[in-house]
Amino acid sequence: MTQNELIEREIHNLYLSESRRVLATLIRLLRDFELAEEALHDAFAAALTQWPACGIPANPRAWLVSTGRFKAIDHIRRQQRFGQLSDEMAALCDTDAPEPLTDDDRIPDDRLRLIFTCCHPSLSPEARTALTLREICDLNTEEIASAYLCKPATIAQRIVRAKRKIRTANIPYEVPGPSELSERLHSVLQVIYLVFNEGYSASSGKHATRTSLADEAIRLARLLHELLPNPDVNGLLALMLLNHSRSNARTNNAGDIIPLESQNRELWDRAAINEGCQRVREALTAGPAGIYTLQAAISAVHADAPCWAETDWAEIVGLYDLLLHQQNSPVVALNRVVALSYRDGPDIALTELNALLAAGDLDQYCPAFATQADLLRRLERFAEAARAYRLALSLTAQEPEQAFLQKRLGECEKNPPLSINTTATRL
Repeated sequence: MTQNELIEREIHNLYLSESRRVLATLIRLLRDFELAEEALHDAFAAALTQWPACGIPANPRAWLVSTGRFKAIDHIRRQQRFGQLSDEMAALCDTDAPEPLTDDDRIPDDRLRLIFTCCHPSLSPEARTALTLREICDLNTEEIASAYLCKPATIAQRIVRAKRKIRTANIPYEVPGPSELSERLHSVLQVIYLVFNEGYSASSGKHATRTSLADEAIRLARLLHELLPNPDVNGLLALMLLNHSRSNARTNNAGDIIPLESQNRELWDRAAINEGCQRVREALTAGPAGIYTLQAAISAVHADAPCWAETDWAEIVGLYDLLLHQQNSPVVALNRVVALSYRDGPDIALTELNALLAAGDLDQYCPAFATQADLLRRLERFAEAARAYRLALSLTAQEPEQAFLQKRLGECEKNPPLSINTTATRL
């Protein structure tokens, strides 16, 4: 590989690891999403042109921010010639402005700052999350739509409207005060959790997980907890640590999905489990348990079980009952059905699941029909299970999940003997 090819690979890796951080800083400096996005791409284009000749700078991220900022200033000055420059844009052309990477002591990361900006109360809850997932984590509209269980066009409209609202309402790119921080906390936690979920179980593509996204969500949660120590933040961090602790055991070397009951628990990250369990205890003793703390407690029960057969399903169902009382969502109800199937049997769980499906809220949700198929398979109703597996297959774009469901479908079509309880839900 030539020197130029090595530099091009390094630039590609930098884009994957640093582009969202650079973008967040450019948005703060330029106060305009579209201008910052254009500046980001201009900066990386300049790197591809200049670095092979001049070498990689000592601080690549600072170079990209500065280059992107000056590219944007050039663009603004071209507009100035045609009398299209606002006073605010003119101020950005001040070359004596402070060092672009200067930051305050309250939020030491522009991405976390930008999350709070995107979660401004003047935006709708749906727009807050969609905009942050797009701008902070570089998820495309299809990936966000999968997390929201809605159409990509709907997500695209939310993002466009949110950007327009930030611009027209002159929403500041700044750290909110203490009282506003608390008000916006719920939206921020929701954003971080959706980022983690996309990393923990990718909505599409060749891989079951996107580890970098899961790691990023955990990193942001740690920063948030430093900024705003809170039981709900601690509960979310615990939940993500406990779920992420199983990452090495969730797929085999070929990338195939391994269900929770078949995972090699020796591969689980015990350090993450210990930290997660400690954080659950701290959150539970700090006050009434919130939705993330309850989910973390469920994950802790799984982590405490020495093997699948010794899982305390009664405790898990009880925790889901508490969670449903706080968050009466169809996805939570679906997860409770899975736990119920192991406490009371698949026949009782299937009755509850069919009632849940009849409501229509999960019509486009692959795990709902994968769970139905699994319950039917465990009841040896193979023809019905096969139909449910086919429907589940039509609702997922993730290749490892497709392969897993296709394998189960083949087993049902051959009416194999039942050998092991498995579930296709994303435990």
